[in-house]
Amino acid sequence: MKMTEENNDGNSTITMEDVQSLIKKKDTIEEQIKAYYDVLEDQEVGMEGPLVDAEGFPRADVNVYQIRTARHTISLCKGPLFNDHKAIMVEIEEALHRLHALEKAKREQDQAESQTESMEQEVTLPSPFARVDAVSQGSPACQAGLRISDEIIAFGSINTGNFQNLQNIASVVQHSEGRPLNVTVIRNGQKTQMGLTPQRWSGRGLLG
Repeated sequence: MKMTEENNDGNSTITMEDVQSLIKKKDTIEEQIKAYYDVLEDQEVGMEGPLVDAEGFPRADVNVYQIRTARHTISLCKGPLFNDHKAIMVEIEEALHRLHALEKAKREQDQAESQTESMEQEVTLPSPFARVDAVSQGSPACQAGLRISDEIIAFGSINTGNFQNLQNIASVVQHSEGRPLNVTVIRNGQKTQMGLTPQRWSGRGLLG
């Protein structure tokens, strides 16, 4: 069973790639902002250092245009670059919230589907007609994978519908020596199938 969640909020599904793309944009903006601070630091003028010499002329030892541009951009706390940075941070936060919500919803859906499938399987399992009380080590039954407490619902041609008594199984075993039989059991609430070949071994009988 597979279900697809409907998206009723009109937004496209967010993915980790989308979040990574937003983070990359954020890093680019931060690099641009840092570049303006680097201009001021490299030319050792900061935000307040004079840009004219003692005679009032533009200083020749610094790039006055670059410094003014950097100062202007940094001082505009509501300028385009800073607005872009704030906006991208909001987008990243919202995207992460949506991504986590989708992952949580998917986990809950997977758990619900697993529980539903388990319930459906339990409902459709036929009633067992025999129970395994012992399995000898090294016997054909052991090699086939039969375990103590397995509940048999099919043994060769024997099933819940035609089973009468254990002599039915004994008869099938005697007539199937050396030939594999399909055996189906209920184990831990789930149906398990295996192949069992009745044959002579060091112990008693053809199954053990």
